[in-house]
Amino acid sequence: MSHTHPPVHEETLQLRVLPPPPPQADPGFSFVEQPLPGWTLPPPALMGWAADTGRRRRTVALAMLAAVLVVQAALSLRLANSAFEDEALYIWAGHVEIGSLFHGAPNYGGFGSYFSGAPVLYPVLAAAVDSVLGLAGVRALSLLFMLTATACLYGLTRRLFNERAGLCASALFAVSMPTLFLGHFATYDAMAVCLLALTAWLLVVIAPRHWAWAAAVAPVAALAVGVKYASALFLPTLVLLYVLAAYRDHYMRRALLRGALFGAATFALLGGGLVASGYLSAIQSTTTARAHGDTPAWQILQDSTRWAGLLVAVALVGTVTYARTARLAEIPGWRRAVPGRRWRTCLGVLLTGTALLAPAYQIHLQTETSLQKHVGFGLFFAAPMAGVGVTRLMGAHFKFPQWAIAIGVLALTLGLSQSASSFGSWPDTRYLIPQLSYTVRPGQHWLGDPKEGPVYCLSRARRTHYQDWLSFFFIDYRTRDGRYLTGVPGYRAAVREGYFDGVVLDYSGGLAPAEEAVRQEMRITGRYRLTGSLPYRTSTGAGHFEIWVRQQSTQ
Repeated sequence: MSHTHPPVHEETLQLRVLPPPPPQADPGFSFVEQPLPGWTLPPPALMGWAADTGRRRRTVALAMLAAVLVVQAALSLRLANSAFEDEALYIWAGHVEIGSLFHGAPNYGGFGSYFSGAPVLYPVLAAAVDSVLGLAGVRALSLLFMLTATACLYGLTRRLFNERAGLCASALFAVSMPTLFLGHFATYDAMAVCLLALTAWLLVVIAPRHWAWAAAVAPVAALAVGVKYASALFLPTLVLLYVLAAYRDHYMRRALLRGALFGAATFALLGGGLVASGYLSAIQSTTTARAHGDTPAWQILQDSTRWAGLLVAVALVGTVTYARTARLAEIPGWRRAVPGRRWRTCLGVLLTGTALLAPAYQIHLQTETSLQKHVGFGLFFAAPMAGVGVTRLMGAHFKFPQWAIAIGVLALTLGLSQSASSFGSWPDTRYLIPQLSYTVRPGQHWLGDPKEGPVYCLSRARRTHYQDWLSFFFIDYRTRDGRYLTGVPGYRAAVREGYFDGVVLDYSGGLAPAEEAVRQEMRITGRYRLTGSLPYRTSTGAGHFEIWVRQQSTQ
């Protein structure tokens, strides 16, 4: 039986193949790529955080900043030593100023004539804290200032670049030797750094806003200079930073006007304060016309490189790489797609070059006095470019994390060792002060090196007074026959006539000419006897204190 099928038309067996859809034009490429089967991933962002602009990024960044601040506080608080002579002097000067300002006591110190900062600012604040919390409280105040500076550095770098660069910059600055040292050192340097940092951060914040905000920030900058006169060295950097930050939103003409307003307001406040206070002689003797030393330039460069070389080197890497390209999403809120190369170059050179101002000025003065503190001012301004340098070395998506690890470990190691060495460079008076407390009596005249530490500690127990002590810096002695003698002859005459009830000498491998003359005179005349020799050890060597007391038979 056969089955017959209906006839099949030829056209029903033909498969109709539809033409493929026309390719979509892609303006970013010159060719069209056919879609592949399976999953298709979007192109990745150049930086891991570029796509995350919400609350999570800010929360993570602030948590990491808090961790950096905790580490900085722990590393600063580990430093221990007795009061340095500058710490004791500034705190005691603050007590004198408080007595003069609020209680009408005589201001016999003349601190305004030789302090490198206004004695009515930081010393008064330090003395007020000292009255309640002692030296530990004043040092904790310095730590608070340095932590605030690190936080302002993060905010500044985040606004100029992004959170990742801000965290890298704050971490490098937090573990640097000057930051750790100043964080546990009761002088006005920490307060000055904090005020400069606050000024820089505020200027970047107000850059896109109304021009009148510039006058509101000027008092903060003027206060920084009043706290420490050398802060004026960084005012041009602040003005130019404000101009560059304002240029992102207001173009050059308006940016220059804002910078001029901020500079004029700051200098007007400083001029008014200078006229009202009369501190011109102190500014000249401690800052603008300071006496030159004899330290060679190579030694200043060597020490500056030890303390600041790593951060400045990384900042140079950031400056060069950032000037070449700005394609790592480091500029949020720029009014164009990418900032121009000239702007990027100017910003990098300005911030990194500021780190060289303090060493260059001290090379000009040929002195290393306070160099370990002054380099910290410039490191704050170079730190943002160092943060950029670390991010550039790591690459997008942390492609080369070994760079950040190596730089971080090296910076931490140098900061730990150098800060401990600097903080242990002066003699510890923990055994000297108790010994003097049994010897010194109210109303006695003492000659001391050191002088400030015993005066600060013993005056709290009301066992001595500032005017009862004389240092080896200067003497104007009137002999019994009416002659006035200064220098070594004055010290010799005072010892010969038994003017001092006691003498403290710091013998660390040798004595200054005046100290050696006093020691010889005490031995020759026999008016004084050695009652104690207290050894000590510093990071630079060993020495001992000698306590000489006038014999009762000579009174």
